[in-house]
Parts: sequence; C-alpha cells; structure tokens
Amino acid sequence: MNKPVNKIESDKFWDRVAAKYSQKAVPNEAMYQKKLKETQSYFSADMRVVEFGCGTGTTAIHHAPFVGHIDAIDISENMLEIGRERAQEAGVGNVDFHLGTLHDFNAETESVDAVLGLNVIHLIPNWQAVIAEVARILKPGGVFVSSTGCLGGSYMRFLKLIVPVGKCFGLMPDLFVITEDELADEIKAAGFSIESQWHYGHKDMEVFIIARKNAL
Repeated sequence: MNKPVNKIESDKFWDRVAAKYSQKAVPNEAMYQKKLKETQSYFSADMRVVEFGCGTGTTAIHHAPFVGHIDAIDISENMLEIGRERAQEAGVGNVDFHLGTLHDFNAETESVDAVLGLNVIHLIPNWQAVIAEVARILKPGGVFVSSTGCLGGSYMRFLKLIVPVGKCFGLMPDLFVITEDELADEIKAAGFSIESQWHYGHKDMEVFIIARKNAL
C-alpha cells in the first residue's frame, strides 16, 4: 500500500511546479482561516515551532507573530526561495527556512514546543517514521498539528490507476494511501492524545488533527 509505483524524485517535481504553485489561491479561504485560528489558540509568544513540508512558507508566515521562532523545512529549494522572499516582504524575521526533511533537520530530543505537518504526510513514503520523529523532538505536552489527505476506502482502486500514470508523466509527486483510522492510530501509538479531529475538503477526505504529546 505504501510503495510508490514509479520512483520520480519528489523534490524535482516540487522544484518544477514551485512558481505556479505559489500563485494558486487557497481552495477554501474560510476553512484555511479556521485551521489557522485553531492552531494559533495553542500558541504562546515564547514557543519554538517546526513545520515540515512548509512549501512556500505561507502558513509559517501567518503563524510567525504568535510564536517565538519557526523553523520551516521543505525538500524543494525553489519553494523555500519563494518562502524567504515572502517572509522578507512581510517583515517577518523569526522564520528560518531549511532544505531537507524532518529527519535531516535532526532537532534535539524534546526541544520543540509544536510541530506542524500540513498537507504533507500522505506525500511521504515513511510517514510512520516521521510521526515517530515528531514525537521524539516534541517536549512532553507539546502539540502536533496535521492536515492530511486520507485517500483510502472507495478511492483506493481509482488511485491505483491514476497515480502511476501521473508519476510517469511527471504530473504528480509520490502519493500514498492512508486511511483516517490508520493515521489517528499511528499518532496515538506514538504517544499522543488527540484533542481535535475534523474533516474538510473534497468529500471530507482531508482530516485536520491537533494532538498533544503525553506527559511522562
């Protein structure tokens, strides 16, 4: 289930589409604002936040005034360059952009107050290991915020047909089938308690979760 059909490096895909991606409007502005506000309700001015799969940095820039510092990580250098330009234009000085994955960033154990993984977990082949890494770097009581395309169930057969074609023509990055139950179970197994879980997007296939790392 979790193996890409045709290996096309996702960083090259996102580098190629970065400029066009940066011009796209948010599909549902009201829903986006709802997610921002709910996330910000967990923030405080001294918090250290890590966002992996930050893309062009839009969400990190929105959150920057509510926290102490954000390390924003992505595998696409072109995406990060756009993010750096946007942060500078917005006068945001507490966001640093880093090339690589969450594992590459290698934050110290229990050194981070909040981790964001937004619209990215279903694009990562070793997504279970990424959730474990989130748990490692978060302080006890720290917050993990994720929004994920949960593409299992009746859509699995359709995806098995379309994803290989899309990847062959360079039209799609890696995409992995995760059900909502699988995602929630993995988060809880990594030592989190889910505090908020709700659906958004096309036919409610996307799930927004805020989970808190259990105190020892």
